Amino acid sequence: MTGMTHALSRYDYLVKQCLDGKALLTEPPLAQHFGHLLGKPNEITGNLSHQAILDAYIALVDGMKTTTVTPGPAEAGMTFFGQFVDHDITLDATSSIGRKIDPRSIRNVRTPTLDLDCVYGDGPDASPHLYHNKHKDYLLFGRDDCPLDLARNAKGTALIGDPRNDENILVSQIQGAFICLHNILMSHANDGARAENEVSRMVHGVGGMSIRKTVWTETVVPRLMDFEHVRRTVRLHYQWLVLNQLLPSFVDKACIKAALAAPYVFGKHGPIMPAEFSGAAYRFGHATVQASYKLRADEQPRDLFAMMKAFSPRVPDDDMHMNMFFDLEDGNVQMALPVGTKMAETLFALPDGIVNKSEKWGEIEVPVAEAKKLALRNILRDRTALQLASGQQVARWLQAHAPHLGIKELKAPEALASRHIDKTPLWFYCLQEADAGGKLTGVGGTIVAQVFVRLLRLDPESILNTDFTPWEGFGSADMTMGKMMKWIETNRDTIPLGNELRCG
Repeated sequence: MTGMTHALSRYDYLVKQCLDGKALLTEPPLAQHFGHLLGKPNEITGNLSHQAILDAYIALVDGMKTTTVTPGPAEAGMTFFGQFVDHDITLDATSSIGRKIDPRSIRNVRTPTLDLDCVYGDGPDASPHLYHNKHKDYLLFGRDDCPLDLARNAKGTALIGDPRNDENILVSQIQGAFICLHNILMSHANDGARAENEVSRMVHGVGGMSIRKTVWTETVVPRLMDFEHVRRTVRLHYQWLVLNQLLPSFVDKACIKAALAAPYVFGKHGPIMPAEFSGAAYRFGHATVQASYKLRADEQPRDLFAMMKAFSPRVPDDDMHMNMFFDLEDGNVQMALPVGTKMAETLFALPDGIVNKSEKWGEIEVPVAEAKKLALRNILRDRTALQLASGQQVARWLQAHAPHLGIKELKAPEALASRHIDKTPLWFYCLQEADAGGKLTGVGGTIVAQVFVRLLRLDPESILNTDFTPWEGFGSADMTMGKMMKWIETNRDTIPLGNELRCG
């Protein structure tokens, strides 16, 4: 084993490094807990009853409902790529609408880094169920009945790193695209017949550059070196897309530029994954969802919830054409709704499979018809479970601590102000800021940009800490999801082991 003392296992070698004091040079992993940006919870105060507050919130969200389809600046697929990214960096399996909980006690089940653990799990050794039992460098993908579906076990459960990526057929196919990208690159990286081609040289060049010399990289099993190079290549291109396409699609460029220049406006020791991000600002995607989508150019739009065929095998008729969701430069791409205070009507009547009973909000019973409103659920979870700072409170904090950002404070909307509430729930406030331009700005744009840039800054092997430029096959510095998806579609059938990788 490369770099190892003879006859020592990897575990023994780690212990020896610790005893020698050498392992202490390794950067500690990022904390996997949520927390408040402003340091403390924002409890409900004042003389209004909980029922009066609930009635005000219902009036607020009812004004968000729209049937008007107004194309925003982002491609439709970016909404679901954003959901995929969310699943890569956050998983709160603890909080609920009506129960107070300290965000510091909420364990983030995902690693808070843009590392695609939702695709790779913990790698072939620790997550063997995701990989072929003989060709361990390859991720399982496809079924005989539907070659483009995710691999599944005998019960139909998808064999993927994060089960949430099988909750709808759109995110499922983005997951599948990244699996295919890995397998395509893998087929070039470790195939002797292809060892000297352009793709193989790119993979080994990108995958091996600037890697830290730590106890972990020194003990990579030689047979997994090609795998590690491919995984790192995919990760770096993915990070590039997050920073250079996902964020600009939904966040004002000034917020991104400010975060890149000063990524610690909330402090260097603040929570890695703020509850204000996961519970409010990054939930902007709910406002960008269309009520229906075309999966192919020659068919009628399908209702959003008809595509929520959660956690079950997909049929070929549900395969989406990527050019309908990402710009493949053929004029077919659909667009997301703009970020703002309007939401598709279908999100105000969530299906029974998602919500089928009333909810408790403190001592108040929220009728099932109201509990089915996604916007209301976001606000109630904020105010009771997470107790986030209001939009105005965050704006004032930023004015005091980061005046260079020029944050302006917005007044509470009429639906709240007329009911004697002058603090706007953070999620709605972020959307309110975006109304004018269709993108997050101000408080919302700052939170989202700061969190992503900080995650990349704190990862010593990210695109912000290496001299990385995307491969020219994906468009070099002009790389987009559309260009990468087009390359995947063109090369999907070139994987020599294609049929062998199917399962289910």
